Amino acid sequence: MNGNIAAKNSPSVDQIGIEERLARLTKRSIKNESKKEALLMAISMMDLTTLDAKDTPGKVRQLCAKALRPHDKLTYVPPVAAVCVYPNMVAIAKKELEGSKVKVASVATAFPSGMSTKKIKIDETKFAVNEGADEIDMVISRGKFLAGEYNFVFDEIAAVKEACGNAHLKVILETGELSTLDNVRKASDIAMYAGADFIKTSTGKIQPAATLPVTLVMFEAIKDFYFKEGKMIGMKPAGGIATAKIAMQYLVVLRETLGEAWMNPDWFRFGASSLANDVLMQLEKLETGVYQGPEYFSKD
Repeated sequence: MNGNIAAKNSPSVDQIGIEERLARLTKRSIKNESKKEALLMAISMMDLTTLDAKDTPGKVRQLCAKALRPHDKLTYVPPVAAVCVYPNMVAIAKKELEGSKVKVASVATAFPSGMSTKKIKIDETKFAVNEGADEIDMVISRGKFLAGEYNFVFDEIAAVKEACGNAHLKVILETGELSTLDNVRKASDIAMYAGADFIKTSTGKIQPAATLPVTLVMFEAIKDFYFKEGKMIGMKPAGGIATAKIAMQYLVVLRETLGEAWMNPDWFRFGASSLANDVLMQLEKLETGVYQGPEYFSKD
Protein backbone atom coordinates (compact mmCIF):
# COMPACT_ATOMS: atom_id res chain seq x y z
CA MET A 1 0.00 0.00 0.00
CA ASN A 2 1.10 3.55 -0.69
CA GLY A 3 -0.50 6.97 -0.63
CA ASN A 4 -1.57 6.99 -4.26
CA ILE A 5 -3.30 3.61 -3.96
CA ALA A 6 -5.02 4.56 -0.71
CA ALA A 7 -6.25 7.80 -2.29
CA LYS A 8 -7.39 6.06 -5.47
CA ASN A 9 -9.36 3.44 -3.53
CA SER A 10 -10.97 6.03 -1.27
CA PRO A 11 -14.71 6.28 -2.06
CA SER A 12 -16.56 9.50 -2.79
CA VAL A 13 -18.65 10.91 0.05
CA ASP A 14 -22.41 11.26 -0.29
CA GLN A 15 -22.74 14.68 1.33
CA ILE A 16 -26.54 14.68 1.24
CA GLY A 17 -26.56 11.23 2.82
CA ILE A 18 -24.21 12.44 5.57
CA GLU A 19 -26.43 15.44 6.30
CA GLU A 20 -29.60 13.34 6.36
CA ARG A 21 -28.07 10.75 8.69
CA LEU A 22 -26.89 13.47 11.07
CA ALA A 23 -30.30 15.13 11.02
CA ARG A 24 -31.80 11.86 12.25
CA LEU A 25 -29.13 11.03 14.82
CA THR A 26 -28.88 14.47 16.41
CA LYS A 27 -32.61 14.47 17.13
CA ARG A 28 -32.09 11.60 19.54
CA SER A 29 -31.86 12.58 23.16
CA ILE A 30 -30.15 10.93 26.10
CA LYS A 31 -32.60 10.04 28.87
CA ASN A 32 -32.11 11.78 32.20
CA GLU A 33 -31.14 8.56 33.95
CA SER A 34 -28.36 8.03 31.38
CA LYS A 35 -27.21 11.64 31.25
CA LYS A 36 -24.93 11.45 34.26
CA GLU A 37 -23.25 8.31 32.89
CA ALA A 38 -22.74 10.01 29.51
CA LEU A 39 -21.27 13.14 31.10
CA LEU A 40 -18.82 11.08 33.16
CA MET A 41 -17.88 9.14 30.05
CA ALA A 42 -17.20 12.41 28.22
CA ILE A 43 -14.86 13.56 31.01
CA SER A 44 -12.97 10.25 30.87
CA MET A 45 -12.47 10.72 27.11
CA MET A 46 -10.99 14.22 27.23
CA ASP A 47 -7.48 15.30 26.32
CA LEU A 48 -6.89 18.46 28.37
CA THR A 49 -4.59 20.66 26.34
CA THR A 50 -2.34 23.67 26.74
CA LEU A 51 -0.59 24.67 23.53
CA ASP A 52 0.17 28.36 23.91
CA ALA A 53 3.41 30.22 23.31
CA LYS A 54 3.12 31.49 26.89
CA ASP A 55 2.93 28.02 28.47
CA THR A 56 4.94 27.66 31.66
CA PRO A 57 5.80 24.72 33.92
CA GLY A 58 3.32 26.11 36.45
CA LYS A 59 0.50 26.13 33.92
CA VAL A 60 1.27 22.55 32.92
CA ARG A 61 1.28 21.45 36.57
CA GLN A 62 -2.08 23.15 37.10
CA LEU A 63 -3.51 21.38 34.05
CA CYS A 64 -2.23 18.03 35.34
CA ALA A 65 -3.88 18.63 38.71
CA LYS A 66 -7.19 19.27 36.97
CA ALA A 67 -6.69 16.17 34.80
CA LEU A 68 -6.29 13.99 37.88
CA ARG A 69 -9.18 15.54 39.79
CA PRO A 70 -11.49 17.51 37.50
CA HIS A 71 -13.90 18.49 40.31
CA ASP A 72 -12.89 19.15 43.92
CA LYS A 73 -16.24 18.25 45.47
CA LEU A 74 -17.63 15.61 43.11
CA THR A 75 -15.02 12.98 43.87
CA TYR A 76 -16.71 10.37 41.65
CA VAL A 77 -15.76 12.36 38.54
CA PRO A 78 -13.03 10.31 36.83
CA PRO A 79 -9.66 11.59 35.65
CA VAL A 80 -9.41 12.62 32.02
CA ALA A 81 -7.73 10.46 29.38
CA ALA A 82 -4.63 12.55 28.70
CA VAL A 83 -2.86 15.87 28.99
CA CYS A 84 -1.49 17.27 25.73
CA VAL A 85 1.50 19.65 25.74
CA TYR A 86 4.45 20.78 23.66
CA PRO A 87 7.51 18.48 23.59
CA ASN A 88 9.53 20.66 25.98
CA MET A 89 6.79 20.31 28.61
CA VAL A 90 6.43 16.52 28.40
CA ALA A 91 8.85 15.72 31.25
CA ILE A 92 7.01 18.11 33.58
CA ALA A 93 3.63 16.56 32.78
CA LYS A 94 5.07 13.05 33.08
CA LYS A 95 6.34 13.77 36.59
CA GLU A 96 3.04 15.31 37.72
CA LEU A 97 1.01 12.37 36.39
CA GLU A 98 3.35 9.64 37.62
CA GLY A 99 1.48 6.66 39.05
CA SER A 100 -1.83 7.61 37.40
CA LYS A 101 -3.55 6.27 34.29
CA VAL A 102 -3.62 9.71 32.65
CA LYS A 103 -1.52 9.66 29.50
CA VAL A 104 0.92 12.33 28.39
CA ALA A 105 0.40 13.37 24.78
CA SER A 106 2.70 15.69 22.86
CA VAL A 107 2.19 17.54 19.62
CA ALA A 108 5.09 17.21 17.20
CA THR A 109 6.08 17.57 13.54
CA ALA A 110 6.13 21.38 13.51
CA PHE A 111 2.65 21.74 15.01
CA PRO A 112 0.37 23.35 13.94
CA SER A 113 1.57 24.14 10.41
CA GLY A 114 3.63 21.04 9.66
CA MET A 115 5.92 23.29 7.60
CA SER A 116 9.32 21.78 8.25
CA THR A 117 11.64 19.07 7.00
CA LYS A 118 11.08 15.39 7.61
CA LYS A 119 14.30 15.20 9.64
CA ILE A 120 13.19 17.95 12.02
CA LYS A 121 9.79 16.29 12.39
CA ILE A 122 11.36 12.92 13.16
CA ASP A 123 13.82 14.45 15.62
CA GLU A 124 11.04 16.32 17.42
CA THR A 125 8.96 13.14 17.64
CA LYS A 126 11.88 11.16 19.07
CA PHE A 127 12.61 13.93 21.58
CA ALA A 128 9.01 13.91 22.85
CA VAL A 129 8.99 10.11 23.15
CA ASN A 130 12.33 10.11 24.97
CA GLU A 131 10.94 12.71 27.38
CA GLY A 132 8.14 10.29 28.24
CA ALA A 133 5.27 10.97 25.82
CA ASP A 134 2.77 8.11 25.62
CA GLU A 135 1.09 9.59 22.55
CA ILE A 136 2.21 11.80 19.66
CA ASP A 137 -0.18 14.13 17.84
CA MET A 138 1.32 14.89 14.42
CA VAL A 139 0.03 17.11 11.63
CA ILE A 140 -0.03 16.07 7.99
CA SER A 141 1.52 18.23 5.29
CA ARG A 142 -1.67 19.76 3.95
CA GLY A 143 0.06 21.59 1.11
CA LYS A 144 1.47 18.32 -0.20
CA PHE A 145 -1.89 16.60 0.20
CA LEU A 146 -3.78 19.32 -1.67
CA ALA A 147 -1.16 19.19 -4.43
CA GLY A 148 -1.91 15.49 -4.88
CA GLU A 149 1.41 14.30 -3.45
CA TYR A 150 -0.23 11.46 -1.58
CA ASN A 151 2.86 9.26 -1.41
CA PHE A 152 4.76 12.06 0.32
CA VAL A 153 2.02 12.36 2.97
CA PHE A 154 1.85 8.58 3.41
CA ASP A 155 5.61 8.17 3.72
CA GLU A 156 5.90 11.01 6.22
CA ILE A 157 3.22 9.52 8.46
CA ALA A 158 4.89 6.10 8.24
CA ALA A 159 8.26 7.62 9.20
CA VAL A 160 6.77 9.43 12.20
CA LYS A 161 5.00 6.24 13.25
CA GLU A 162 8.34 4.43 13.23
CA ALA A 163 9.90 7.23 15.29
CA CYS A 164 7.10 6.85 17.87
CA GLY A 165 8.34 3.46 18.99
CA ASN A 166 5.79 2.24 21.55
CA ALA A 167 3.97 5.58 21.70
CA HIS A 168 0.60 5.81 19.97
CA LEU A 169 0.30 8.08 16.95
CA LYS A 170 -2.62 10.44 16.39
CA VAL A 171 -2.64 11.95 12.90
CA ILE A 172 -4.19 15.41 12.63
CA LEU A 173 -5.78 16.03 9.22
CA GLU A 174 -6.63 19.73 9.81
CA THR A 175 -9.96 19.19 8.10
CA GLY A 176 -10.74 22.90 8.00
CA GLU A 177 -8.03 23.25 5.34
CA LEU A 178 -9.02 20.22 3.27
CA SER A 179 -12.02 21.97 1.64
CA THR A 180 -14.19 18.93 0.84
CA LEU A 181 -15.56 15.84 2.56
CA ASP A 182 -14.02 13.76 -0.22
CA ASN A 183 -10.61 15.09 0.80
CA VAL A 184 -11.35 14.32 4.45
CA ARG A 185 -12.16 10.72 3.53
CA LYS A 186 -9.06 10.45 1.34
CA ALA A 187 -6.76 11.85 4.03
CA SER A 188 -8.32 9.52 6.62
CA ASP A 189 -7.63 6.48 4.45
CA ILE A 190 -4.05 7.54 3.74
CA ALA A 191 -3.38 8.12 7.45
CA MET A 192 -4.80 4.77 8.55
CA TYR A 193 -2.95 2.74 5.94
CA ALA A 194 0.26 4.62 6.78
CA GLY A 195 0.06 3.48 10.41
CA ALA A 196 -2.08 5.94 12.42
CA ASP A 197 -3.42 4.62 15.72
CA PHE A 198 -5.89 7.53 15.84
CA ILE A 199 -7.11 10.01 13.28
CA LYS A 200 -7.90 13.49 14.51
CA THR A 201 -9.84 16.33 12.92
CA SER A 202 -7.95 19.46 13.83
CA THR A 203 -5.22 21.33 15.64
CA GLY A 204 -7.76 23.70 17.16
CA LYS A 205 -5.81 26.57 15.61
CA ILE A 206 -7.80 26.69 12.33
CA GLN A 207 -11.52 27.29 11.81
CA PRO A 208 -13.66 25.40 11.17
CA ALA A 209 -12.29 22.77 13.53
CA ALA A 210 -14.29 19.64 14.41
CA THR A 211 -17.76 19.39 12.90
CA LEU A 212 -20.26 16.56 12.97
CA PRO A 213 -20.25 16.02 9.17
CA VAL A 214 -16.45 15.76 9.10
CA THR A 215 -16.49 13.47 12.14
CA LEU A 216 -19.10 11.16 10.62
CA VAL A 217 -17.04 10.87 7.42
CA MET A 218 -14.02 9.90 9.54
CA PHE A 219 -16.10 7.42 11.57
CA GLU A 220 -17.23 5.75 8.36
CA ALA A 221 -13.65 5.59 7.10
CA ILE A 222 -12.65 3.89 10.37
CA LYS A 223 -15.54 1.42 10.06
CA ASP A 224 -14.62 0.51 6.48
CA PHE A 225 -10.96 0.12 7.45
CA TYR A 226 -11.94 -2.19 10.30
CA PHE A 227 -14.05 -4.41 8.04
CA LYS A 228 -11.28 -4.59 5.42
CA GLU A 229 -8.20 -4.87 7.65
CA GLY A 230 -9.58 -6.16 10.97
CA LYS A 231 -7.87 -3.35 12.88
CA MET A 232 -9.54 -0.79 15.12
CA ILE A 233 -8.45 2.86 14.72
CA GLY A 234 -9.25 5.55 17.26
CA MET A 235 -10.87 8.91 16.58
CA LYS A 236 -10.41 12.36 18.10
CA PRO A 237 -12.55 15.34 17.13
CA ALA A 238 -10.74 18.45 18.36
CA GLY A 239 -11.68 22.11 18.58
CA GLY A 240 -15.09 23.73 18.51
CA ILE A 241 -16.84 21.31 20.88
CA ALA A 242 -17.69 23.69 23.69
CA THR A 243 -20.86 22.34 25.32
CA ALA A 244 -22.00 19.11 26.91
CA LYS A 245 -25.04 19.08 24.60
CA ILE A 246 -22.82 19.00 21.51
CA ALA A 247 -20.55 16.38 23.09
CA MET A 248 -23.58 14.15 23.69
CA GLN A 249 -24.42 14.40 19.99
CA TYR A 250 -20.93 13.20 19.13
CA LEU A 251 -21.33 10.23 21.48
CA VAL A 252 -24.67 9.30 19.89
CA VAL A 253 -23.14 9.41 16.39
CA LEU A 254 -20.13 7.41 17.63
CA ARG A 255 -22.31 4.67 19.12
CA GLU A 256 -24.61 4.45 16.12
CA THR A 257 -21.74 4.37 13.60
CA LEU A 258 -18.92 2.43 15.25
CA GLY A 259 -20.67 0.73 18.15
CA GLU A 260 -19.99 0.12 21.81
CA ALA A 261 -16.42 -1.14 21.26
CA TRP A 262 -15.33 2.43 20.50
CA MET A 263 -17.14 3.98 23.49
CA ASN A 264 -14.09 4.30 25.73
CA PRO A 265 -10.94 6.45 25.99
CA ASP A 266 -8.79 3.83 24.27
CA TRP A 267 -10.63 4.48 21.02
CA PHE A 268 -12.31 7.88 21.29
CA ARG A 269 -11.15 11.24 22.64
CA PHE A 270 -12.45 14.78 22.82
CA GLY A 271 -9.80 17.41 22.15
CA ALA A 272 -11.63 20.31 23.75
CA SER A 273 -10.39 21.71 27.06
CA SER A 274 -13.17 24.28 27.25
CA LEU A 275 -15.68 21.42 27.07
CA ALA A 276 -14.58 20.13 30.48
CA ASN A 277 -15.99 23.11 32.37
CA ASP A 278 -19.40 22.87 30.70
CA VAL A 279 -19.61 19.14 31.44
CA LEU A 280 -18.65 19.82 35.06
CA MET A 281 -21.36 22.50 35.25
CA GLN A 282 -23.94 19.98 34.03
CA LEU A 283 -22.80 17.41 36.60
CA GLU A 284 -23.03 20.04 39.34
CA LYS A 285 -26.58 20.82 38.20
CA LEU A 286 -27.57 17.15 38.34
CA GLU A 287 -26.08 16.89 41.84
CA THR A 288 -27.33 20.14 43.41
CA GLY A 289 -30.15 21.34 41.19
CA VAL A 290 -28.40 24.65 40.46
CA TYR A 291 -25.73 25.77 38.01
CA GLN A 292 -22.39 27.06 39.18
CA GLY A 293 -21.16 29.98 37.08
CA PRO A 294 -18.34 29.29 34.59
CA GLU A 295 -15.99 31.33 36.78
CA TYR A 296 -16.35 28.64 39.47
CA PHE A 297 -14.14 26.31 37.43
CA SER A 298 -10.50 26.80 36.53
CA LYS A 299 -9.85 27.85 32.97
CA ASP A 300 -6.88 25.45 32.67
